[in-house]
Amino acid sequence: GANESVQRALAGAQRVFQVLDLESELAKDEGKKILPPMAKNLEFSGVNFRYEGSDEVALHEINLTINVGEVVAFVGASGSGKTTLVSLVPRFYRPTEGAVKIDGEDIRLVDRSSLRRQIGIVSQETVLFDDTIRNNIAYGRLDASEEAVIEAARAAFAWEFIERLPQGLDTLVGENGLRLSGGQRQRLAIARAILRDPPILILDEATSALDSESEKLVQKALANLVKARTTLIIAHRLSTVQHADRIVVMNRGKIEEIGTHATLLQQGGLYTRLYQTQFLLAQPEPLPTTS
Repeated sequence: GANESVQRALAGAQRVFQVLDLESELAKDEGKKILPPMAKNLEFSGVNFRYEGSDEVALHEINLTINVGEVVAFVGASGSGKTTLVSLVPRFYRPTEGAVKIDGEDIRLVDRSSLRRQIGIVSQETVLFDDTIRNNIAYGRLDASEEAVIEAARAAFAWEFIERLPQGLDTLVGENGLRLSGGQRQRLAIARAILRDPPILILDEATSALDSESEKLVQKALANLVKARTTLIIAHRLSTVQHADRIVVMNRGKIEEIGTHATLLQQGGLYTRLYQTQFLLAQPEPLPTTS
């Protein structure tokens, strides 16, 4: 469905951003204004959206301001609109009504590549090229020094496995990183984003958990990545968003609740139900107690 195609769009975004800034139908009303790095906020103002050829409204009257440096997680059932909403920021889609603004500037009026230079995407499908680890990390910043590449790898907790490889940074990763484990691929994608150093980060969280050791390393790497960055997390697992500054709960294209993990649980609304469902599913059966 439409939601899956958005997820594919996000997954392929790194390719699109970094290989070719592909021309699209958006080019016909392309703004020429260069967008300076975000200083204040990102705002969704009266945003409505429906997919082409669909009567169904995918987003309805979204009003939300995200301040610079804030970590905001979007949660909701599949099809709730969380992925669609976040996809408006890099202009994969245009709102049917309303606007997305950065520091008060409607992003439709700015040069698209100047917008996308500000956005880093770490998606659930890590896009790696059949090339060396070095070139995969340096993608989008090919002028980066070896020191900068190593520093990014260290911050992403990837350096420890890289330096154990016989060819180190010059190791070929294979088609789409086949020679690496899932956790290693994710940490390389995080190292790439750290090196690009974008002010805005979109994190499309992996749906499936890695083994607990890899998961810990990926979470530590992500903690380094989001430092001092405005971060939008499309969350599929509620366990990872508990430390977000705010959680936006989406339901059928609308914002149903906004708050911190603690305040939302106190409200006992949709977030509480989602949390209980996920948490109970993830809990092992309790052992029978012996009296």
